[in-house]
Amino acid sequence: MEQKKVTLRIDNHSITVPDGTTILEAAQEIGINIPTLCHIDLKGMCINNHPASCRICVVEVEGRRNLAPSCATKCMDGMVVHTSNLRVMNARKVVAELIFSDHPNECLTCPKSGDCELQSLAKRFNICEMPFAGGELSLRKREVTASIVRNMDKCIFCRRCETVCNDVQTVGALGAVRRGFNTTIAPAFDKNLSESECTYCGQCVAVCPVGALTERDNTNKLIDDLADPDKVVIVQTAPAVRVALGEEFGYPAGTIVTGKMVYALRELGFDYVFDTDFAADLTIMEEGAELLDRLTRYLDGDRSVCLPILTSCCPAWVNFFEHQFPDLLDIPSTARSPQQMFGSIAKSYWAEKVGIPREKIVVVSVMPCLAKKYECDRDEFKVKGNPDVDYSISTRELATLIKRANIGFRLLPDSDFDQPLGDSTGAGVIFGTTGGVMEAALRSVYEIYTGSKLNKVDFQQVRGLEGIRRATIDLNGFDLKVGIAHGLGNARHLLNDIRLGINDYHVIEIMACPGGCIGGGGQPLHHGDVDIIYARQRALYREDASKPLRKSHENPFIQSLYEEYLSKPLSQKAHALLHTHYFNKSID
Repeated sequence: MEQKKVTLRIDNHSITVPDGTTILEAAQEIGINIPTLCHIDLKGMCINNHPASCRICVVEVEGRRNLAPSCATKCMDGMVVHTSNLRVMNARKVVAELIFSDHPNECLTCPKSGDCELQSLAKRFNICEMPFAGGELSLRKREVTASIVRNMDKCIFCRRCETVCNDVQTVGALGAVRRGFNTTIAPAFDKNLSESECTYCGQCVAVCPVGALTERDNTNKLIDDLADPDKVVIVQTAPAVRVALGEEFGYPAGTIVTGKMVYALRELGFDYVFDTDFAADLTIMEEGAELLDRLTRYLDGDRSVCLPILTSCCPAWVNFFEHQFPDLLDIPSTARSPQQMFGSIAKSYWAEKVGIPREKIVVVSVMPCLAKKYECDRDEFKVKGNPDVDYSISTRELATLIKRANIGFRLLPDSDFDQPLGDSTGAGVIFGTTGGVMEAALRSVYEIYTGSKLNKVDFQQVRGLEGIRRATIDLNGFDLKVGIAHGLGNARHLLNDIRLGINDYHVIEIMACPGGCIGGGGQPLHHGDVDIIYARQRALYREDASKPLRKSHENPFIQSLYEEYLSKPLSQKAHALLHTHYFNKSID
């Protein structure tokens, strides 16, 4: 059935749009930019947040007495809209000034300065003085967690964070608390994030237009460590970082800047520059072996085996099931994330090879994810209080450091990672996108299970950006049923089915962030532009295709690690260094 169309005029331009289109959407279609604040259209995350609470986007509709919020007003046939007359301009300016009256005047020291949407509106509306200064500024909660800094004095109640937390991620950690000037956005009963079901995925930080939610910055701590002659500071870089970092330096989305990134890290003063992709290959060895072990026992008639096995690379996802599905803790793989596998191997195997005491080594990770900061701090990833990974910085923080050090990023030559923890296969690279962990595992599991060479390594059936994807892989007559989900709301659907005894899978990959790590909460902000996510994803597949080796078990440095140190996957030593256990964190 053909959708009904409506025709209207916006600023003397005629436009025909599908029935149900908002004035804001219609205006954008013809190139008219109406300012917004509470509204955000994150098509790549299936969010269209339009609470119409800020009134920045008001327009005049002929025949209506009051100005209308364009983000929530549907177009009607024959409607005549004015987006830029004096009445509208003055109303928007007054609304912005009223918002400023209850907002801290801390722009010089705010971490969002220069990238703050409220600050941009002040410039756009030419607000040079504060006519409503001196109004009531309610003191609200400030909180610093391992991953996220929450300063509710700066909150403008746009409710974007609430939308992404509740509607997309279905975590339910944020909502409106109290009324009037004392209103705040917080976990239930105004608890701290650390007392809530927050997963630290960082998607709330990615959509916050001001400085109310920001990542915990570790760059000053890093500079102190780099300047300490008694410390050996090494760095690992996640696969998704190399296809997004260039955006901070003017490169198009999806530009691969691996070599320049490595060179820049050496310029910053790191003693060794390694690659988390190496640990991704290692993860496939352990996680793949765990999958094959469970499958073999199941096919031999052992019905006590827990299937499906769930991937465990994403710390936000791990936090999610610990809080909300504690009855399923025996299903996920016990393999640590690549970040934590790297830290464990760096401070054991590598430290012994180079003769450096563990206590002298500082392991820093560059991650697209804010939950990685929290993961570093988990007690099970420490040896006598010394973390395997000391701390993590985001892709945005690395860009800030490079700019702070006055390194001309675009002028840098390419450089290679150090060895032996810097060599990886294409399988390690694609860990950065949804479906990548599954595809990497299938490449190795197929050959190990069947004993046959896999000539076509591209598993197109697990690729894409659909929220939940399913595929059946033929392992020489055995149909391996796989599932992939990205975004915790999609993960919840799969876990609820498993909880109800509905299971169509042998193995499921889950990533917390939309798109996987390429859309992580610590990446350069994409503002919901799904084309940016696609560009980053395509770049990872290009780098994978360019690698001489594309299967994790073919990595010669991984082979040497097992021969020299670990013996074999799932060995006692491998379990001690590369595996973990989970905790019931449910909140009554």
